[in-house]
Amino acid sequence: MALAATYKVVLGSIAFAIFWVLAVFPAVPLLPIGRTAGSLLGAMLMVLFRVITPDEAYAAIDLPILGLLFGTMVVSVYLERADMFKYLGKLLSWKSKGAKDLICRICLVSAISSAFFTNDTSCVILTEFVLKIARQHNLPPHPFLLALASSANIGSSATPIGNPQNLVIAVQSKVSFGDFLVGVLPAMLVGVSVNALILIIMYWRLLSVHKDEEDGTGEIVGEDDVSSHRFSPATMSHISASNSMDHVQSSPNNINGSLATHLDSIRNRINSGDQLESQRSPCGSIDSNDISTPAQFSEEKESKTEHWKNKMWKLCVYLVTIGMLVALLMGLNMSWTAITASLALVVLDFKDARPCLEKVSYSLLIFFCGMFITVEGFNKTGIPSTLWNFMEPYAKVDRVSGIAVLAVVIILLSNVASNVPTVLLLGGRVAASAAAISASEEKKAWLILAWVSTVAGNLSLLGSAANLIVCEQARRAPHLGYTLSFWNHLKFGVPSTLIVTAIGLTLIR
Repeated sequence: MALAATYKVVLGSIAFAIFWVLAVFPAVPLLPIGRTAGSLLGAMLMVLFRVITPDEAYAAIDLPILGLLFGTMVVSVYLERADMFKYLGKLLSWKSKGAKDLICRICLVSAISSAFFTNDTSCVILTEFVLKIARQHNLPPHPFLLALASSANIGSSATPIGNPQNLVIAVQSKVSFGDFLVGVLPAMLVGVSVNALILIIMYWRLLSVHKDEEDGTGEIVGEDDVSSHRFSPATMSHISASNSMDHVQSSPNNINGSLATHLDSIRNRINSGDQLESQRSPCGSIDSNDISTPAQFSEEKESKTEHWKNKMWKLCVYLVTIGMLVALLMGLNMSWTAITASLALVVLDFKDARPCLEKVSYSLLIFFCGMFITVEGFNKTGIPSTLWNFMEPYAKVDRVSGIAVLAVVIILLSNVASNVPTVLLLGGRVAASAAAISASEEKKAWLILAWVSTVAGNLSLLGSAANLIVCEQARRAPHLGYTLSFWNHLKFGVPSTLIVTAIGLTLIR
């Protein structure tokens, strides 16, 4: 595609630059309106500057991607209500055998949960669990926070529902859920293992020294405290580095805890509410005060019924989620499968769905709408096509050197322009170039794009929203606050990203 008219190139570049600045630096002092408003501003400028027409702007919005994103967020909300993530938190500390075992366990749990429930959701839920476990074992937190964030990014690369850029790739490439999983899973498993090994090697001495020996402030936290914290995956990839986690709130639907408290109060009233006398009458009959009233029996029976209803509801949530994954593996339409699963959970809940639906990150959906329009407008300027035409001869996926060049470009763009815009800008061009070689190379090109753009998020603290979520959650955690610095992340992120990416590329099929 040739360059558009000069005024379109200039004005389209200005609109895209404004979008880029607000997407990467959402709290920029000159215009601190955030990422969502920044994407809408970029979209509006593209239409206002007549880079694209209003009809082209509406057509640029990819509804299947939005539907898939909405469905997976709703399912994640119901899984959180069903205590799925509380059980994952318990797995982190169950029969732990020391600091290095914890690192491996965090990497594995974070990767698997991110593959099926998105990396951002896993980081929102698990960050404070990790902080409490580190404190329980009197260990420095930052190796464990790095393990959580980096493994969440690596793990999310394995499935189309693991992160937003994979959603885009899956919808645009028409690669089925099963083919995507089979193609990337070996690279993901080896990548998580290598990532854990790098962490253990880099922090070997630190993981062998207890925190209380360093600063004398070690404090043991009970296991119940570690496994009882709950977060709502309300907000996801749209967070900013300064104020993003203000939107993350505790879930109002703590069903399990309230039922347990209710049952305990009933037992206490039955056992010790009145001081019952155990004296028998001369004929051996029990005094009438020893007999529980019908109201007490009725209340206890009702509470047991509610307890079993809650267990059955949780089982239904897990079965619907498994059914959704099976349907995706069978190759059914991903967007409608996720939406169907989310609505099935709403119906099974049999109550007003507004509290759960309010936890969906609608600002993220709006951000995607604005981003689709802005990127489409930038594509219309012809700048991306001109740059790709220059680079294409050196980035062929049928050569090792070409894959290396392509990987470097994706890593740099993902950290400069963010991974989702990188996928939108490069995806079609990389696939078309590979399709000219063969159909199998086209599929491989999409999977390479998914793998590299996702792992690239580990390079720096600003590389992915999951990193920022962990950083902000850790900093704001009550009584456990810890600041993960940019340089602490960078000195681990650079070698980990380069090594894991390189090893994974040899395993993509």
